[in-house]
Amino acid sequence: MESARSSLDGAAAGLSVRLLGPLTVIRDGATVQLPASRKLRALFAYLALAPHAVGRSRLCELLWDVPNDPRGELRWCLSKLRGILDEADRHRIETSGDTVALDLKGVCVDAFDVASAAARGIETLDLERLQALSGLFVGDFLDGLEIDRSPHFNSWLIAQRRRFSSWHAAILEQLVSKLPADADEMSAHLEKWLELNPFDERAHVALLTSLARRGQIGACEDHLASAAQLFASEDLDFGPVREAWRSIRSERPAATLRAQPALLPAAAQASIVLPHSDTATAKASLAVMPFVEEAAVGCSRGGPSPRGGLADGLTHDIITRLAKLRDFFVIARGSVFALAEKNIAPEDAGRRLNVDYVATGTVRSQAGRVAVSVELVEVRTARIVWAETFERRPDDIFAVLDDIGDSIVSSISAEIEMVERNRAMLKAPSSLNAWEAYHRGLWHMYRFTRTENQQARHFFGMALKLDPTFARAYAGLSFTHWQNAFQRWGDRDQESALAFEAAGQSLLVDDHNPAAHWAMGRALWLRGERDGSLIELQRAVDLSPNFALGHYALSFVHSQSGDPNAAIGSSDHSRHLSPFDPLLFGMLGARAMAHVRLGQFDEAAEWALKAAARPNAHAIILAIAAHCLALAGRLDEARSFAAAIRKTLPNYCADDFIGTFHFEPDAAALFRQGARRIGLG
Repeated sequence: MESARSSLDGAAAGLSVRLLGPLTVIRDGATVQLPASRKLRALFAYLALAPHAVGRSRLCELLWDVPNDPRGELRWCLSKLRGILDEADRHRIETSGDTVALDLKGVCVDAFDVASAAARGIETLDLERLQALSGLFVGDFLDGLEIDRSPHFNSWLIAQRRRFSSWHAAILEQLVSKLPADADEMSAHLEKWLELNPFDERAHVALLTSLARRGQIGACEDHLASAAQLFASEDLDFGPVREAWRSIRSERPAATLRAQPALLPAAAQASIVLPHSDTATAKASLAVMPFVEEAAVGCSRGGPSPRGGLADGLTHDIITRLAKLRDFFVIARGSVFALAEKNIAPEDAGRRLNVDYVATGTVRSQAGRVAVSVELVEVRTARIVWAETFERRPDDIFAVLDDIGDSIVSSISAEIEMVERNRAMLKAPSSLNAWEAYHRGLWHMYRFTRTENQQARHFFGMALKLDPTFARAYAGLSFTHWQNAFQRWGDRDQESALAFEAAGQSLLVDDHNPAAHWAMGRALWLRGERDGSLIELQRAVDLSPNFALGHYALSFVHSQSGDPNAAIGSSDHSRHLSPFDPLLFGMLGARAMAHVRLGQFDEAAEWALKAAARPNAHAIILAIAAHCLALAGRLDEARSFAAAIRKTLPNYCADDFIGTFHFEPDAAALFRQGARRIGLG
């Protein structure tokens, strides 16, 4: 531990700060004597972790409970901090207008080291780095710095302590998995891990495995009995740990357990899989903890309001909408609200519920606006995957919350999918389960090249071999055949038939999955069955109003032969739901084609340019841009896109473009007119 803290304690020159444990400032190797004021220390810590400059009014509200002169006390604290932190050639307290910021560039701060490691991924760190980080935890975050009559600061402090405690537990778990079985520090790490997360089944199994490996069967039985009582006191199921212990005992005789190279035997690992992972699919899982409704500034003393208000309603709505997407396993409302009633911290609740992700949020109404802040945390690593604040004017509070709920649901779904796609790409193909193979397929599919599309089809097929009941994998397979037909990468009739067949399989598996109806709607469009296509796509968004791809597909169909105004509305809604979607170029391109049908060529050109600027835009999107720019009279720009297309498709012409879509005759005539202007006629 001494070596782990060398960057803080042993610095011969410069400044270092400890926030893990009692607040400590070290300059040139010597501890700086800080003023006795607790509020000065709290101010220092809050500014140290603030991601941006903080308004003086916010700092006064945070730390002073209606004193005689809060701004005067703030000025005094800042003056003292300048004396502690400033150097001859550097001022670390920065004031601009009515804001305050703390510049700690070049300063060793233990909390920064931990947060930075968590952002990169604790599971990626080597043993030496993990040991160094573990040594930084000499106590709770800002140990002993609670402040009477400062509820806002204390709420912030509790949240930070939970976060660093979760990161500490994740570091310890990785240490335990990477240390040699007979390492001297193994027992201390296991005990600390259990102290931080007493209801983490994996921590109990790891301790039992370690004890059994050393032949301490009696100690295992004692621990099993006390842990069972602990779980029973909270009405938690202890069965998985008990089953894991039976597997540990049966897999190896006690005398040989200590020679096991792996920390957790395979049977023990199998016994503590997620409760919803009975099949090879092993979907990602999510718990949305009840959002907290904060009282507005100036109302009593601030802080959370009782249950049952706007925040609870928003939480219920988000859980329901996420479940309707059928993308992943969502914990039911009753379970998360029951844990919240026991004041279980979100990260702890995530471990008790054995989920992959936990979403938390706050709702705040004040000064003519509603603000909802949300965080999505990966439970195993305590890493913040996504965080956002949504602000709206509460002209119609229920409409506002409905709109915010849409944004939250779509963002959570998109972020989880991105994390799962990237994780699947890091695994060996032979080790993928159905869920991972499906997301590996998505990763390739969204590259929109012929080769990558073939790879996507391979991985969707792998997912379906592992789990023939995986509706979304059938929908993904249908999409690859749809791309082959649309892009002319294969025989259009044959690929259209295969897209239709895979979509039908998806519907047979799960008729309530919006992706299944989306796949069928697109397949019917390929077959020229517009009315049937629109019925299926409408069914997709009826099942899940937050299904962005369903709204995009409606826009795509209407942009060619349906209602162009409806196409624009669906395009806008799909982008509102998923502003960073891999298919964003299509959402923009559909809107451009709808403007052409309305005779709005300038607008069409602008939207088409936005579509073509997307990094994964393919040749058909470039062709939309070329035709729209030509109709708008921007011939030089249009010809540059035409030239770019003909570099890869030398004989490309208006017939190819028109044949790709199902335009009404008047729309086809307009696009042919544009093609003639730039030599594509």
